[in-house]
Amino acid sequence: MNRFRPIAAALIALLALSAFPAFAEKVSITYWQYFYQSKVDLMNQLIENFEKANPDIDVEQVTFPYESYQQKVAAAIPAGEGPDVVNLFYGWLPLWVKSGYIQALPQSDFSADYFKKGFYPFVAESVNFGGKNYSVPTAVRTLALIYNKRLFREAGLDPAKPPKTLEELAAYAKKLSKYDAKGNLVQAGLLMQPNGQGHVWIREVLFRQFGATPYSADGRKVTYADAKGAQAFKWYTDLVTKDKVGYPNFSTDDVTAFKAQVGAMNVDGSFRIATLNAVKDLEWGVAELPSYKGVKSNFASFWTHSIASGVEGKKLEASVKFLKYITSAEVQELWLQKVGELPATPSLSAKYKADPVISVFLNGLGPAHATSYVDEAGQRAILVDAVDEVNLKGGDPAAVLKAAAAKEQKLIDDFWK
Repeated sequence: MNRFRPIAAALIALLALSAFPAFAEKVSITYWQYFYQSKVDLMNQLIENFEKANPDIDVEQVTFPYESYQQKVAAAIPAGEGPDVVNLFYGWLPLWVKSGYIQALPQSDFSADYFKKGFYPFVAESVNFGGKNYSVPTAVRTLALIYNKRLFREAGLDPAKPPKTLEELAAYAKKLSKYDAKGNLVQAGLLMQPNGQGHVWIREVLFRQFGATPYSADGRKVTYADAKGAQAFKWYTDLVTKDKVGYPNFSTDDVTAFKAQVGAMNVDGSFRIATLNAVKDLEWGVAELPSYKGVKSNFASFWTHSIASGVEGKKLEASVKFLKYITSAEVQELWLQKVGELPATPSLSAKYKADPVISVFLNGLGPAHATSYVDEAGQRAILVDAVDEVNLKGGDPAAVLKAAAAKEQKLIDDFWK
């Protein structure tokens, strides 16, 4: 027997192990997002694709209800028990950076030039805080007027001619509203949900259309509570209190009401495309947001992905690789098909300009503004409460708006102290 044979066999086995380090170095990372069915389903598919291409990385998706999502993040990440890659609304980014929930992205992988060449300008501005980039989106979104074609026909309106101006919108809303024998609204002509997309319709669309500027150029001064802003706010609240074409939480919320076909029109985002397409017997259309005296405006926003604070080493490398995949051109197009949100890379949008639904939302990107939030939830709550103050307590719109602006100014000042 050759005494060298066992030694040779051992050396071969050792070399074989060293040639396949992936078996010994498999990395597991966790991705968190709030629960939205079409997004969750697509992310499961993306994770499966990613793991096939990267057998040395395992990815687990964890979701939470939207209402408790930020609280979960706030509790888990500081304790070192949270995600590696986390999904967030762009308006939360300043507060999440200040709170230490997310870390700056590696400059070598996500430079300023990377964002400048590959994303809309408002994306590059919104993911940068203090000169560092913190996040990358897969998709962006805008608002449009979504309407029920069957309810249009029932009211004697032509579904091929949706309202183009605010004056027409108010007139259509009155025609489309229905009431029971006691005068209770049973079909909303226009769904008025300020804690949905209503607060941004007021903030970035109506204020601007009536001639007000919501904030100073640096976002640190609230400027919407002037006479023009008050006029815009009164126009909105009059639809609730005087015209009674809709009110907050009609039939639970605006999306539920629209899907149940008891809401005829709604200002909503491109992220609803897949959801509404899945509703049986819902014949719906979409139109650009109605203008006022020729002025158009829109609101641009996006959900985005960051790497949590404390992620380092192999987990950081795996997280960067996963982040690049879920924001790639391939995934952006899948996201549009499965979720309905628009590609975050402008060049990818060109092929959809003939699509009767997607093109409407794409057109909204031209006159769109992305609010420079410091605390999106807090700033949203201030306008939502202002609408309630007028609707439920009979407050004067101009006085209520002035008080809201003062509250928001204090919130902004406190953030920057």
